[in-house]
Amino acid sequence: MAPSLSLVLLIVLLSSPAIYAGHDYRDALRKSIMFFEGQRSGKLPPDQRLRWRRDSALRDGSSAGVDLSGGYYDAGDNVKFGFPMAFTTTMLSWSIIDFGRTMGPELKNAVKAVKWGTDYLLKATAIPGVVFVQVGDAYSDHNCWERPEDMDTLRTVYKIDRAHPGSDVAGETAAALAAASIVFRKRDPAYSRRLLDRATRVRYYHQTIAFFWL
Repeated sequence: MAPSLSLVLLIVLLSSPAIYAGHDYRDALRKSIMFFEGQRSGKLPPDQRLRWRRDSALRDGSSAGVDLSGGYYDAGDNVKFGFPMAFTTTMLSWSIIDFGRTMGPELKNAVKAVKWGTDYLLKATAIPGVVFVQVGDAYSDHNCWERPEDMDTLRTVYKIDRAHPGSDVAGETAAALAAASIVFRKRDPAYSRRLLDRATRVRYYHQTIAFFWL
């Protein structure tokens, strides 16, 4: 999910096109956002632009009795790591908040990219006091070169809770949900409130756990 930082840089460049004449940064922005569509996991929507991708990992979370389908795969892996996914969602959200007016027709796709991340983070934080932070086994995944539509590697589920604290990933997850709530404040007020309420709950509960372990 590393392109999130380069996406911010590209949007900054778009604000001063005259200085960088000769380079098509709008096309670069389009391709940067489209990258996230290629990283989508789960049931793909009808407006998916990368048609060579198909549904994948629809049973993620079933081993833990929860639905963790959706979200983004990490880089070239078929593993879903909660920390970089949350960080990416945070950065995408702030890119829209600060530079959305310069994104042109790609703004709607950037908003969809944020929602794809937050829909998953809402699933990952649905159980009070628990954040599911990884789906997939990195070791078996790195030893198997398969596209996600065909993968047969372990889909192990990892979580943080009172017995297994992780304030860093919990904090980033809360930040992602809170930042995205600003993105949707006017676009979808009900969804925005849901994101902010969940961010507050995740932050409060895991902050309490962090103090408990000090």
